[in-house]
Amino acid sequence: MRKVILFFILISTVIGAWADNITFTANAPEVVVSGDQFRLSYTINSQKVRDFRAPSIKEFEVLMGPSRSTQSSTQIINGNVTSTSTITFTYILMAGKEGTYTIPGATIVADGNNYTSNSVEIKVLPPDQSAGAGSGNSRNSSRNQANSGKITDKELFMMATASKTNVYEQEAILLTYKVYTQVNLTELRGDIPDLKGFHTQEVELPNQKTWTLEHYNGRNYNTTIWRQLVLFPQQTGKIEIPSVTFGGTVSQMVASADPFDAFFNGGNYVNITKNLVTPKLTINVKELPAGKPANFSGGVGEFTLSSTISTQELKTNDAVTIKLVISGTGNMKLINTPEVGFPQDFEIYDPKVDNKFNLTRNGLAGNKVIEYLAIPRHAGTYTIPPIEFSYFDLKSQSYKTLKTDAYTLNVAKGEGNSDQVVANFTSKEDLKVLGQDIRYIKTGDTRLTQKDDYFYGSTSYWLWYIVPLALFIAFMVIYRKQAMENANVAKVRTKKANKVATKRMKNAGKLLAEKKSEAFYDEVLKALWGYISDKLSIPLSQLSKDNIEEELQKHQVADELIKEFINNLNDCEFARYAPGNQDEKMDKIYSSAIDVISKMENSIKR
Repeated sequence: MRKVILFFILISTVIGAWADNITFTANAPEVVVSGDQFRLSYTINSQKVRDFRAPSIKEFEVLMGPSRSTQSSTQIINGNVTSTSTITFTYILMAGKEGTYTIPGATIVADGNNYTSNSVEIKVLPPDQSAGAGSGNSRNSSRNQANSGKITDKELFMMATASKTNVYEQEAILLTYKVYTQVNLTELRGDIPDLKGFHTQEVELPNQKTWTLEHYNGRNYNTTIWRQLVLFPQQTGKIEIPSVTFGGTVSQMVASADPFDAFFNGGNYVNITKNLVTPKLTINVKELPAGKPANFSGGVGEFTLSSTISTQELKTNDAVTIKLVISGTGNMKLINTPEVGFPQDFEIYDPKVDNKFNLTRNGLAGNKVIEYLAIPRHAGTYTIPPIEFSYFDLKSQSYKTLKTDAYTLNVAKGEGNSDQVVANFTSKEDLKVLGQDIRYIKTGDTRLTQKDDYFYGSTSYWLWYIVPLALFIAFMVIYRKQAMENANVAKVRTKKANKVATKRMKNAGKLLAEKKSEAFYDEVLKALWGYISDKLSIPLSQLSKDNIEEELQKHQVADELIKEFINNLNDCEFARYAPGNQDEKMDKIYSSAIDVISKMENSIKR
């Protein structure tokens, strides 16, 4: 009896699991043109079905249906046999009045269970319109023009649109290049030029384009988004996005003059080339409002702030880590790292930044994770004040300051800490020597020597005054020029430009060894832009490839070297998105960047 019960339980479980795999789906085109015919199908992956009931389809004329078709397939892979079987109910409908309509789900009974399909939404576009002619005449005219080898701007063109034309500095803009065609477009070529005044990042789109119908200016077109870029304006005022010329290839059939050839073969296909020119766009970039907080990070968007600490109970010479997470959407790649007010007794290390964000139409969305490492050197109770992060909020169009909680650290005395001597490590305190204020009485034989003269008034006495004074005067004369140069902040930055760039290229070399391509390209770009900013004493926000070229010419740098430096910037920006072997590209970029910085250091004259 138990075996019978277990058998029925097993059969019920298998049947239930198989029933859970049954799907009942509806399919129809998303966009149709008024007067066109299209298919509406309902498919279920079961053979035991009954009581199929379609919903009410009032908005469309039913020309045929439902027709029922069955399809079965069997696969054998590595001895495993899988079989699938489906039944499809198909309607042929005709689109009527323009608008957007929703067809509810159909119902069916399969294996004793009721199933309801998904609903489908269909947008009906109006037919093509032309002056004094219907849609049919428009299509015939289009066909005749194609046969004559001419493609008009109404049959094939390209548009450039911006999601916003009035923005604040650093506010994200989505730039879209879209193709509109009524002919058989087989190829499209062209590159987007350098957009001056913007920091650009391209949106990854699938290589296989998806075409959809769209009604534009009284005509229906097959459309697809060809390129999309997210722009972050780096300067204020009116910035122009120039027109771009793309080269298109259209495959058209030309009717044969021979009636027999036309009857049997239909005609020959020829390729027709046409240039597609996108319109210019003007973006009005407003300056951020006055009243920036003192600790403004440069962030523009919508952000949140959170922090955690590894421990609040520790010993001297133990490390403590504070993790700061900036989340949200905006120009996350360009914001500055907040500062943490560690006590002076702590040894502080450079923060580690981990960017975890994706590109969206509103900017970069995700998290920026920053880890701060510090080591306390003395016991005691310390307070780390709240960390502040200020940004410009686009929603409220005002500055906002976010703060974390303050942390209290209880630091106990660890091993190796002496009350008498605190040494053998780097700290911000002077060396302390204790326990030497009491001296022992000297014992043993002592020789006493009588002196006839005194130190006061002697030659040695006067030398102790004259020699330090002479050394002081010499020091002032020798280092006076250096002190004056150190007072010139711009000149100091210029001198340290090569040192800072070398440090960044070392970091890029580590990222190259770790094969972190995105971080590698960012570090190389920072090295190139930062070097030229420091060397020319121009703020990074005011730099562009054009004014770099002008400034380098003023410093008598050779045109070939200027061109090589600009090419390095372009190669690095485009390499991250180019397909192929990234390791080879990264090695080439790394070597050329080091070479051009070295040449520039020897060529720029101050």
